[in-house]
Amino acid sequence: MRFSNIKSIRACAGLAAVLALMAFAMPARAADPVFPTGSRVGLVPPAGMIPTTIFPGFEDAAKNAAIIITTLPATAYAQMEKTVVTDALKKEGISVEKREPIQLNIGKGFLIVGTQAADKSRYRKWLLVAAADDLTVFVNVQAPEQDGTYTDTVVRAALATLSLRATVPDEERLSLLPFTVGDLAGFHIEGVLPGRGLMLVDPVEGGLDARLWVTALEGGPAEADDRANFARVAFDGIAGIKDVQITMSEPLRIGGQAGFQTMAQAKGSITGIDMMVVQWLRFGSGGFLQMIGMGRADNWTAILARLRAVRDSIEPK
Repeated sequence: MRFSNIKSIRACAGLAAVLALMAFAMPARAADPVFPTGSRVGLVPPAGMIPTTIFPGFEDAAKNAAIIITTLPATAYAQMEKTVVTDALKKEGISVEKREPIQLNIGKGFLIVGTQAADKSRYRKWLLVAAADDLTVFVNVQAPEQDGTYTDTVVRAALATLSLRATVPDEERLSLLPFTVGDLAGFHIEGVLPGRGLMLVDPVEGGLDARLWVTALEGGPAEADDRANFARVAFDGIAGIKDVQITMSEPLRIGGQAGFQTMAQAKGSITGIDMMVVQWLRFGSGGFLQMIGMGRADNWTAILARLRAVRDSIEPK
């Protein structure tokens, strides 16, 4: 029995040694890219930088260093390739040291390296413009010139990890809004303006059956008696409709808060299709929510029920 135990121990030790050698022989797993909230573009940030909610990107606040990621339409790349040049950057206070082509996993691009004087300080700058399949990526990196943490080698290594994800989860996109939406009622998220608004659509073959804009705005009427006129002025500013005939204009409570409802018949200004349009204003402290829904008149009853479901699920954060 004792001999058997010794053999077993030796076998385990031998296996452990083999696994250890295999581990050393295998390449280390690269870190996964980090995507700023709501962004399709991410990268592996340099050590010391963390995601920030102030802008889409990463920062090291203690060292005043940052990586800012901006996305633009795909067509912007050709224009930026011509306009992001030494003379144009010089007007922004950036002295260009070099400009070079760069090939990334997401596509081709070019990198500009230089310095910039701002706020009585000097910064190292790296400006990367890259062409992905369906968008243009612009990355702006800055770090204090005298700081040795974010060197050219470190920054280039981070930029080389630039990655693109196919979509951003709905929950993540909605988290950027100053209000919550509990029920999308079958609508699709067409766009999110961080900190401000949301556009929902119901696409059908050949166009859209319905859409809803929800926007958080500052101000609003201080007195209840002024809300009707305020709502009418706001409704008159709705674009994309013509031949408007108001069918309803009345105050109502939305989510326990004062509100105002305006409904109208109209036609699409381009398509000429018969439409119905509704505007809900929900007034709060120091601001209000404007909700504009519209859809085809021949399917309005079903559309309105879904628009109301979204409206009633919205709550300010």
